[in-house]
Amino acid sequence: MTRPGAGGSTASKTSLKVASFDKGTGRAVISQAQKSSPGPSTAPGAKPSASSSASASAPGSAPAPAPVKTGDIIASAPVPGAPDGLLAEVTKVGAQTAQGTEVETKPSDLGTLLADDKAEGQVPVDPSTVAVEPLLQGVKVSWAKTGGASFGPNGAKLPLGSLRLDVGTAIATAEGAPASAAASVSGFVQLAPEVEFAYDGSAHRHHLGMSGAWQAQWQLKGRAAGGVKHRIPFAKLHADPVIQVGYVPVVVNLDLTCYLQVEADGRITLDVEQNVSGDFRVGADYAKGKGWTPASSSNVKSSPVKASVTAAGTAKTTLGAEASVGLYGVVGLAADFAPYLRGEATATAAAATDGAASAVATWGLYGGFDLNGHLQLQLSIFGTPLLEHRIPLGSLTREWPLTSGGAGASASPSRPAA
Repeated sequence: MTRPGAGGSTASKTSLKVASFDKGTGRAVISQAQKSSPGPSTAPGAKPSASSSASASAPGSAPAPAPVKTGDIIASAPVPGAPDGLLAEVTKVGAQTAQGTEVETKPSDLGTLLADDKAEGQVPVDPSTVAVEPLLQGVKVSWAKTGGASFGPNGAKLPLGSLRLDVGTAIATAEGAPASAAASVSGFVQLAPEVEFAYDGSAHRHHLGMSGAWQAQWQLKGRAAGGVKHRIPFAKLHADPVIQVGYVPVVVNLDLTCYLQVEADGRITLDVEQNVSGDFRVGADYAKGKGWTPASSSNVKSSPVKASVTAAGTAKTTLGAEASVGLYGVVGLAADFAPYLRGEATATAAAATDGAASAVATWGLYGGFDLNGHLQLQLSIFGTPLLEHRIPLGSLTREWPLTSGGAGASASPSRPAA
């Protein structure tokens, strides 16, 4: 547990820990930390968490027990009852129990705790700590963590720090399509997410965001039904990496929902496959006098692996992710990163009164991505003014040609026999 410093000085930590917390009532139980108990796990590159820690003292001196009191700030890594971490102020000290001291709390903010301090961190998310909830049958999970450990059918060939999800599913086929045109979509997404955090109390500048490497490959086959947008979430991911700021464990909450999406007019039949690789960044910066502004970018490239187009029409398939990033269980920003593959084909025919006729068919495949997001009301956890509405983070859209083709035929007017 952490105690704010006086007059803007650095906060200190105590030899107390959060034994339990009730989010509904704001009540917590504070107990003495056990020296022999292991500390909570932290993200790679971060120092051990300070959810249960010693009070600030001279090097080599024994930690001095400090009773909890009104005004103390609880800054804790995940604990029972607060799986996303906890940032709260003690408003009332209650009875002593066998488990510890009962207290009542209210939400706090980083400005109260960090005051004029300055901190910055960009922490890779350990893929082995990511909780994955498959939403479709057959989703396969693989990861490779720094240090060489791996998991899953593709874990051994992944770059260190990467998580991969493989998926395949049938989708609604256009009415009247032959059995050979049954629609399906399959592929994988591979990512290595990082969380970003910056706090500058004296300059009143802050940042929150996520970034990372992204690679995906997916295939659309058949003639998808038209008139509806097929959006298929296939996995939910959650992680709570900790960025250690002095004595303060800043808990960043990361949630991702990976999805497949298909839009079609029900006329075009495709057998197309695309590779996408690159990186993305979504976030927001705060500056006093300017408020929150977007800090989002993407640099991805794609290439067709397979391309077969039959009949005129249009179709678009996306393998993307909805992401939300927050602090201590409070959502700060949300974004949707959506790389896509779009195919279209046209057919034209012309005839003249003299009997001449011509027909031309053309087709093209295009890669692209959409990246957009918004800020949430609760981002006042930085100690900034409370937002009264969502603030769009802007939208990035890029599209580029991948491959194309066409064919033409003509017929001359028939001449009467001599």
